[in-house]
Amino acid sequence: MTVTSIAGKENATTPAEPQWFTEDFARFSDMQSRNDRGLPLNWEERQPCLADRTPGCGFDRHYVYHTAWAARVLAATRPAKHIDISSSLYFCAIASAFVPVDYYEYRPVNLTLDNLTAGVADLRHLPFADHSVASISCMHVIEHIGLGRYGDPIDPDGDLEAMAELRRVLAPGGSLLFVAPVGRPRVVFNAHRIYGVAQIRHCFRDLELRQFALIPDGRHNKGLMIDPPDDFVNQQNYGCGCFWFQRSET
Repeated sequence: MTVTSIAGKENATTPAEPQWFTEDFARFSDMQSRNDRGLPLNWEERQPCLADRTPGCGFDRHYVYHTAWAARVLAATRPAKHIDISSSLYFCAIASAFVPVDYYEYRPVNLTLDNLTAGVADLRHLPFADHSVASISCMHVIEHIGLGRYGDPIDPDGDLEAMAELRRVLAPGGSLLFVAPVGRPRVVFNAHRIYGVAQIRHCFRDLELRQFALIPDGRHNKGLMIDPPDDFVNQQNYGCGCFWFQRSET
C-alpha cells in the first residue's frame, strides 16, 4: 500500500505500519489541509507509536506508587533538608519543590534545579558523619548494589554494607525512607535482589518501623497497601516494600 503525503510524494509503508496508521495519516492530512495552522505535516517525519493504542493507561506501578508514598511522608514531616541516595530523579526533582534536597548518585548526573543539589557518592561509603542526617531516602537502589549492573564492583554483600551505611548516618529522631523489592527471596543476577520482609526488618533492627506499605505485584489488582499482613507480602513474586524507619531520640 502507498500513501500520498502533503508534498505529493508516494512512499511505500513499512511492514510495521498497519493499514489503520496510513489511513489515519491520510485522514488527518486531508482535515489539516483545510485549515492551515502553520504546522507542516510530512510523511517522511512520521513517528509511529503503535503500542500506545490500548484500552487502558498502563504505568510502572512500583515507581508511581513508591515515589507518591515517599512524597507524602516528606510532606508530613517537612524536614529542613532531605538527602536522597540514588532514588528516582523524578522523585527528587518534584520533592525539591517543597523541601531542599541533596541528591547523590553513583554516576554523575547533570540535574540543575532550584532547591536541589546533585553530587556523587558510593552508597557503601557515604560522605556523612555518624548519626548526622535527619532525613534520608534510598529507594529501589539497595537491591542492585554489588551485582555490577551500574558498573559497581561485584560484591554479594554490597547491599548489606549499603544498609549498614544508611543506619550509620541516620541521626537520632531521623527518618529513613527505604524501598526494595519484597516477596520470594532470591538474586536475579545483574538486575536485582528480592528480599523477604523479615530480612529487611532484621537489617534495620535498631530502628523503629513507623510505617510499612506494599505495592503488590501484577497478579493483584491493588494499589498502595498500608501495613499488609506478612503472609501476603511473602506470597509476592516481585512486590515493592516501602519502609519508613526512624531512629529513637536516645
